[in-house]
Amino acid sequence: MTKKNKTSNQSGFWARNEASDGILLKETTKKYAISIFRAILLFGMCFMIIQPILNKISVSLMSEADLYDSTIILVPKHFTLANWKLVNYLMNYKVTLFNTIWVSLLVSLIEVAMCSIVGYGFSRFNFPLKRFWFFCVILVIVIPPQTISTSLFLHFRYFNLFGKTVNLRGNMLPYIMMCFTCQGLKNGLYIYMIRQFFMGFPFELEEAAYVDGCGPLKTFVRIMIPGAKPIITSCFLFSFVWQWTDGFYTSLFLGKIQLLSINLSNVVEKLGAYLTKLYGGSTLVSVGYSNAILSTATLLAIFPVIILYIFCQRMFVESLASTGVKM
Repeated sequence: MTKKNKTSNQSGFWARNEASDGILLKETTKKYAISIFRAILLFGMCFMIIQPILNKISVSLMSEADLYDSTIILVPKHFTLANWKLVNYLMNYKVTLFNTIWVSLLVSLIEVAMCSIVGYGFSRFNFPLKRFWFFCVILVIVIPPQTISTSLFLHFRYFNLFGKTVNLRGNMLPYIMMCFTCQGLKNGLYIYMIRQFFMGFPFELEEAAYVDGCGPLKTFVRIMIPGAKPIITSCFLFSFVWQWTDGFYTSLFLGKIQLLSINLSNVVEKLGAYLTKLYGGSTLVSVGYSNAILSTATLLAIFPVIILYIFCQRMFVESLASTGVKM
């Protein structure tokens, strides 16, 4: 744009502002002020989220000498990958990562399938004590699982199987049983979300399917499920990520299976045992070094979830947006 055009535009703006009795200038100033405020707010929120991750990345790449150097803030002087190699060994990362992937995937698929059936039932069918059972679903959301941890432990530790006591802890069977009965991690929330979605689903589609000869199950599978892809996608991603980072149910039932959440919680203890075995005798691990190892282990645990979000963010955002419209 030439200087002459800029001058003409500016003169045109002031002329229009004068014609509007100053309203144009006020609205333009308000628009730019809101844009600047929004940009500052978004930058601050992004910085609050990213800054701890950047600190962990920086600490994980530092040597032990850099950890106690007061002149180093973010960029290490002695760049090293020794912490990553050590954490990879301490956590048995390849085996642990594979176990975490298949456990999270299996649990998420079962939870979403069962919660979809239950949520559809609550939204479409009338049955005795329907409001009471839905109130129980709300209680599952409100009451933390830690309050029933003792009863869960005793129930599966001394499980009564045809009059014979069997210890089911230490394998996937108790967890799968809970997922099939919608008592797994956050299942009440998934039922509520799916139920709300189906409540806004057009009844005419089901009526047309019934006229064509479809039963309730066939209508659910062929009509309702394809239309509920947004909410099912949201619930699946929520379930997968929450299961990935869960430490309560995994330690209660899956203690014998190496998972990232379990190994992450005791990586510092494994570091002490490793150094004791390496140098002999009792070895005291410094606080700074243990924090560096813990930060590195945390990054190894969350990187797969970050990669999952990068590839699924469009689908996830679109599913939430569509769900919000339906609800």
